[in-house]
Amino acid sequence: MPQADLVVVANRLPVDRIEGPDGEPQWRRSPGGLVTALEQVMQNIDGAWVGWGGKPDLDVEPFDLDGTLLVPVPLSRSDLRDYYEGFSNGTIWPLYHDVIATPEFKRSWWDAYVRVNRRFAEAAAEHVAEGGFVWVQDYQLQLVPQMLRELRPDVIIGYFHHIPFPAYALFQQLPWRRQVLEGLLGADVVGFQRVADAGNFQRSIRRLLSYPTKGDTIRVPTADDSHRLVVSKAYPISIDAKQFIELAQDPQVLARAKELREQVGSDKVLLGVDRLDYTKGIRHRLKAYGELLHDGRIKGHDATLVNVASPSRPGVEAYQDLRDEIEMTVARINGDYSTVENTAIRYLHQGFPREEMVALYLAADVMLITALRDGMNLVAKEYVAVRGDNTGVLVLSEFAGAADELGSALLINPHDIDGMKDAIMRALEMPPAEQARRMRTMRRKVLENDVEKWGALFLADVERIRAFRAGEEQAS
Repeated sequence: MPQADLVVVANRLPVDRIEGPDGEPQWRRSPGGLVTALEQVMQNIDGAWVGWGGKPDLDVEPFDLDGTLLVPVPLSRSDLRDYYEGFSNGTIWPLYHDVIATPEFKRSWWDAYVRVNRRFAEAAAEHVAEGGFVWVQDYQLQLVPQMLRELRPDVIIGYFHHIPFPAYALFQQLPWRRQVLEGLLGADVVGFQRVADAGNFQRSIRRLLSYPTKGDTIRVPTADDSHRLVVSKAYPISIDAKQFIELAQDPQVLARAKELREQVGSDKVLLGVDRLDYTKGIRHRLKAYGELLHDGRIKGHDATLVNVASPSRPGVEAYQDLRDEIEMTVARINGDYSTVENTAIRYLHQGFPREEMVALYLAADVMLITALRDGMNLVAKEYVAVRGDNTGVLVLSEFAGAADELGSALLINPHDIDGMKDAIMRALEMPPAEQARRMRTMRRKVLENDVEKWGALFLADVERIRAFRAGEEQAS
């Protein structure tokens, strides 16, 4: 059985299974922030990736792709219904996003979550080399670190939490709160997007488990009446900035951006790019923009809102309802305020390749990030990275993790519709000199703190734990 020094464990493999020209199934690299981020870390390491293959009841043997061993974990339709659509996205997702939607606490969902997490842990244990490093990703797999530690106490385990971690008053609603904390504490390094998230996690540890914390460390008791140290802190994730800059300089992408501006036809282009999710504040954005049209502050050819909402979790009822509501709102606003020459909102419920997204970023005068709660929001960083001429304005929700780093954006509270309307108008009217000053500051942050630095900071703490463990073994 092939084993790797680094094993990434994520809900999905970094590939999609498609039908090739000859009708035979093929694997194609997936788009997405997690894949891009971890590609940088895995480039020069003997690595494996454990994850679901993307289709129910798909049972495929591990295979090599571009030097990485891919280990598919089979999931049945009932697993996907109860573990993924159920507990992960019907319980954890809304609970961890400030209960924007009401979480459901079903015991059958929890049982499936435990069962599937064990399946992922067993696959990782089978494919990690002696003394290797396993890096578990995100909220779908919070129990894997502890399960893996029981199976392979020789390995170093990291966990990165890509979404917010809730305040204790919300987290304590979870009936299985202790089990989740103990699952996460199976890791040696637990990473979060924001300092506030790491603080919420440590407060829950102190309140529910009474484990002592000091700075960025937690003392976790062990079976031999000793303890081990767990590092818990913020490692804000980022993007491959160089790749986005290169795309923004590509002549074909530049020509496409110019073409998009001409096709939209308005003086200014506002852009929103999100997964179709109730945490993204799309309804609030549309309300603010619709009121600006109603108030006459935006007229005719002044501006067009291009809103890209990529499909997300179509099997979850809340997402079906959200899509219906957003599309009705767009239709109403367009019916009231579009003209033969101009469409008020260009709404696109589809995903686009990276080249097209960069062209949209270059075409947009204003980027609207209106999330009600977001772990980071890499779209904000992508928009900033491609604006090499230091033009453009980023309107950014203060509830997105990116706001901690991109303080020169126009920060908004998306619940404050009047405040959002004023920020949009300020963005549309901002003088070029102020645009350049703000964008220059943000670009410096994004370029200095890219995804390579994110991975290096996390791995530095992994080595810190490895050295501590080696010192303990020598001392004994």
